[in-house]
Amino acid sequence: MPLLNSTIERLNEITTTIENKNKLSVDDESIIKEIFNDINKKGEPYDVDEIESWFENEGSWNNKDVRMRITNISHYAQTKHEQANKFRMAPNDDSCSCGS
Repeated sequence: MPLLNSTIERLNEITTTIENKNKLSVDDESIIKEIFNDINKKGEPYDVDEIESWFENEGSWNNKDVRMRITNISHYAQTKHEQANKFRMAPNDDSCSCGS
């Protein structure tokens, strides 16, 4: 699944916000987590492999360990969001046309 333009904009935000592309600070990781949490809350689906590929091809993320850390953060945020919404109940809508 290709990344949505809005997701790419958020990935660019990570790139412009994080100054040291060779080592993430605790604050950097918090910013990245917040961005991925926002992406998930907005319901924008992404493939973790596409996230990894985007950072690999972006050009300024030369440190593989840092790229893997960002990929892991994206996967964790996605999994956590999916688990939190797994048991969400469909609203009881009496106006359905299901015949009951």
